[in-house]
Amino acid sequence: MFSIKKIIAIPARIFFMLFFSVTIFAQQPADYVNPFIGTSNYGAAFPGPIAPRGMASISPFNVAGPQNLPLEKDSRWLSNPYVNENTFLTGFSQVNLSGVGCPELGVIVLMPTTGTVETNHLKYGSAYSNEVAKTAYYGLNIDKYNIKAEFTASKRVGVSKFTFPKGESNILLNLGLGLTNEEGAMVKVVSPTEIEGMRSVGSFCYNSPEEAYPVYFVAKFSKPADKFGVWKKPSKYEGVEAQWMTYNGKTRMMENTIKTVVGDSIGTYFSYKFDKEETVEVKVGISYVSIENARENLEQETRNKSFDAVYKETYDEWNAALSKILVEGSSKDDKTIFYTALYHTLIHPNTLNDVNGEYPEIKRGKTGKTDGTRYTVFSLWDTYRNLHSLMSLVYPQQQSNMVKSMLEMYDENGWLPKWELNSTETFTMVGDPASIVIADTYLKGIQDFDVQKAYKAMLKGADQIENNPLRPGLKDYIEKGYLTTDNRGPVSTTQEYNASDYSISLLAKALGKTADAERFKNRSLSYRKLFDKNLKLLRPRLANGKWYEPFDPLSGANFEENVGFIEGNAWQYAFMIPHDIVGLKKLMGGDKAFSDQLQKVFDSKQFDMANEPDIAYPYLFNYVKGQEWKAQENVKKLVREYFQNKPKGLPGNDDTGTMSAWLVYSMMGIYPISPGDPVYTITTPMFDKVTIKLDTKYYKKESIVIERETNNDGKIKEIQLNGKVHNSFFISHEDFVNGKKLKVIQN
Repeated sequence: MFSIKKIIAIPARIFFMLFFSVTIFAQQPADYVNPFIGTSNYGAAFPGPIAPRGMASISPFNVAGPQNLPLEKDSRWLSNPYVNENTFLTGFSQVNLSGVGCPELGVIVLMPTTGTVETNHLKYGSAYSNEVAKTAYYGLNIDKYNIKAEFTASKRVGVSKFTFPKGESNILLNLGLGLTNEEGAMVKVVSPTEIEGMRSVGSFCYNSPEEAYPVYFVAKFSKPADKFGVWKKPSKYEGVEAQWMTYNGKTRMMENTIKTVVGDSIGTYFSYKFDKEETVEVKVGISYVSIENARENLEQETRNKSFDAVYKETYDEWNAALSKILVEGSSKDDKTIFYTALYHTLIHPNTLNDVNGEYPEIKRGKTGKTDGTRYTVFSLWDTYRNLHSLMSLVYPQQQSNMVKSMLEMYDENGWLPKWELNSTETFTMVGDPASIVIADTYLKGIQDFDVQKAYKAMLKGADQIENNPLRPGLKDYIEKGYLTTDNRGPVSTTQEYNASDYSISLLAKALGKTADAERFKNRSLSYRKLFDKNLKLLRPRLANGKWYEPFDPLSGANFEENVGFIEGNAWQYAFMIPHDIVGLKKLMGGDKAFSDQLQKVFDSKQFDMANEPDIAYPYLFNYVKGQEWKAQENVKKLVREYFQNKPKGLPGNDDTGTMSAWLVYSMMGIYPISPGDPVYTITTPMFDKVTIKLDTKYYKKESIVIERETNNDGKIKEIQLNGKVHNSFFISHEDFVNGKKLKVIQN
């Protein structure tokens, strides 16, 4: 080891070189990301590249092979183009969703091959090896053809690089493959270096074909094809040799060689004959507005840029985003699962507008235009619980634009979004979650949006009884206080309406609307009418007010259909009333009865980490004095059990980042316990130090630090805020972001 004197004695030039070498090799947050996490165990993540909030993304497509036929009976395996265990590759899709439970997109599939052109994916598919996935990059070897394939992406453009061996080589673009079976596609060979076209999609969660919408694309190749062709059936294709003419010193392809095909199982190919190993790059621009916009996206974002240049720009963008939270201490695996989780929260909602600001409005009647960012993919039944709260804390400008996007959807569609996807409202799941997100955002101090319009939209969803797509069964809810068994999932839907009403009451109070605040607060407590004091559980009621019989509190687990609940059972919904824990404790008979009943959820193995209704339950022990250690113990246990540095390292569908947001919060040691309430509950951080960089446009401080002090990783002994004892396991958002240091001291 050098002494100080010896270090000083080192010549300046050598010292600079040593310092510089340490600096450039220091591991950055983006270097910890492992995109393979969540690609197994139904996680529905994909390992390919995407920019933060990117429109374009590339994923290996391996769910369309002969070895996967038994899996097709379980649709959860088909929610994503890639499953880690699969071994048969049929191409690389250019637009994908991350962490969703229903199939959609996974289209515009490129596949490089060699030899004679084959257009049937079951025949041209191949095994693969040497997979590499990291931030902004994915690569592998395609074994059948000895082709090296590498990928990166900008915001709206996917970039592929194929290294071919000597001989005949092909690049196929298959518009027949995808995760769903919408009819309708078009592809046109514009020149030996360019293809344009579109593919219909839109049956997310098995929606009707009426909801289909187009994805437009333009693909440009770095080398002109020697031969190209199109096909309309997997077994038939038409090829032509490129024909050229020279006019005024410019060489152009003759018009009669341009090929267009329209249909369902269609595609095109470019063929080459290489005398030596050669590399071809393909850039695919995406748009949901037009082919012209797809071409402009491609030109503006990647014009004359090499593969490596695009990769570096996207990597740097990711690293800047991930560096908003810096963690110190703990293991490399802990940093990996943490930064991969943060990475997953920055995929959706993603960008919908093109570089010129244009985007398709809901119902596709018009093309809108924005000066900011129009976001899409709002899986709100999931993300209202924690993801948007995390965005408000760490990425408030993005969250502001997300709320503005929701209000634009209200202008276009007459309603706030429920589960919006590429300007299509799917109305998937239950509840009225946008109201919670908007109230939570405003109450956290992000107020640069039209709150009066937002409030009007929230009231419409909460009060309009007839023809209300957001709140079916609203008449019963208002008159009886609950949905009856004549409605889908009446108990859990009542709870969701309660949660939204509570958030509306909070926003109404902040806006000085006292009558509304009282009205919606009272409405938010109506779950009490479904409380069975004998079971100490919520249960469904018939239209006549009687209890539904026979009632099995366990029915509904593991996505089993049941009368009372959506994706859960009575135990998994028993405590999903975080806005009224004090009232729930009284119903259950006090602190001890509440704590005992909560413990039963875990002891009877009814807690489901893979789904949202009970996701906050480990933290609820913080509401019982003397039981807070159970929250600390359970959170740490769940992190270790379900979140790991391997493909199965998520507990199930990431739900567009919701599970990942839970992990990010849990490892930092805070959690937004009651959506809408600007309050965090506190548990043990899993790092020695966490520094959250704050956006000074919205917050007074530049950063907030969370530290832990521990001898043996025991129970929390004391919590300090700015060096003073903080006598609570809860902290307001305002106190947190205006503080300097939150310190957790363990025994």
